[in-house]
Formats: sequence, C-alpha cells, structure tokens
Amino acid sequence: MTAVARGWDGLIGRLSRAITQRANAWRLSRTLRTAPREDLACIGSTYGAWTIPTGALTKDSVCYLAGLGEDASFDLGLIERFGCTVHAFDPVPEAARYASKITASESHFHFHPFGLWSSDGTLRFYENAEPGFVSRSATNMHGTGGYSEAQVRSVGSLMAELGDERVDLLKLSVEGSEYEILGDLLAKHLPVGVLCVEFAQPAPLTQIRRQIQALEEGGYQLVRASLPPFNWKLTFCSQ
Repeated sequence: MTAVARGWDGLIGRLSRAITQRANAWRLSRTLRTAPREDLACIGSTYGAWTIPTGALTKDSVCYLAGLGEDASFDLGLIERFGCTVHAFDPVPEAARYASKITASESHFHFHPFGLWSSDGTLRFYENAEPGFVSRSATNMHGTGGYSEAQVRSVGSLMAELGDERVDLLKLSVEGSEYEILGDLLAKHLPVGVLCVEFAQPAPLTQIRRQIQALEEGGYQLVRASLPPFNWKLTFCSQ
C-alpha cells in the first residue's frame, strides 16, 4: 500500500469514527434528563473547561481533580473563583513537569504524581494511540502495546491520608478508569458533593448508561451534559 493510500485510509477511518461518535452522542442525549439549576458556570479553557454548580463550593471546599495533563485552567479557575484547596492527580511525567511550575507560585494547588483507582497499588498505564497525546490509560482503552507503571490510590485512602472528611468536588478525566473509581465510590458511600465525569471515548453506550443509572440510584442528579464527539463531560450533584 502506498503512502497516499494509507493516508486516505486513515482519513476515512477518522471520518467514520467521528460520524459514529456523533450518532452515539445524539442517542445518549435523548435519554438524559438534567435537573435545572440557576448557579451553573463554566470554568476553564475551551479544552479543559467544566460546568459546575457554583453554589456547591466555598473557600473551605476540597477538590480532588484526576487527570491534569498539561491544562490546569479548571484547577486554577476554581482557586481564583473560590479560594479553595485543589489536589490534582496524574501519573504521567509530562503532567508532573507541567505542575511543578504551578506549585511554585500557587499555594492552594497541590500535585500528586499518581492515578486514581479503586484500591492502592501499582498499575500499567498504556500509551495513547495518537502521537503527541500525553494521556495514558490504565484500562488500555486504545489497545496499544507501550506502557509504563505508576502508583494508584483510591479516593477513600486519599481522604484518610489527607484528613478530608468530605470531597466537595471530584473530577475524573482518567481515560477509561472512571467506571472502576465510581464503582468504588458508590460501594463505599464516600461523601462526594459534585462529580465531574469525562466518559472517555470510544466506549459502549450500554456501559455509560449503566454507570449513569448507578449514579442516579446512588443519590446523584445530572445537572449538565456536554457531548461533543470525543469529549463527553457530565456533571452530577449529590441530592
């Protein structure tokens, strides 16, 4: 196969995936029901932004944000708006290097070089299939071969170590690990106020729907859903 032919095949494949993702986003959107709130605000850059209920946070709030990458706009936006404490978690070296520049000047920002999971230990984090992407997946959602090992912690273990009786906001942008972490959170009835969950793509719609149902049965209300093709972000609040 020539380079031109491979290029065309790659383009056709990307277009096909984009069409499928748009169709799946439309199917999911038809089944979602959001609870109305007047205090929703978008915080962060275009890529790293999340919409959250501002009435749920104060300067005394504790935020656990998993998946820093190289975009701290949401983290810093929370600090700027509320003056609260932010703990950022990411196991990739690129995130650690990026975070070191922030911790040097922002006392409310605390970086931890490990991932979140349902238990404490060490996992393999597999490389992203797209060149240039620093994110890695503990579930190998992209089916790649290269990996590095990194420490992981559970939310409950971190709360005990850091002395936090409650997490006011938990963000999960964790490349397929969201189901493992959320299952642990619900099973242990951990006190988390706001949940910002990115359902990494591609993923089966049935899996996402089951997780949303489990969160609703666990006492969470969906208050915001953003479903562009490859970056599905849902915000939930405990009732």
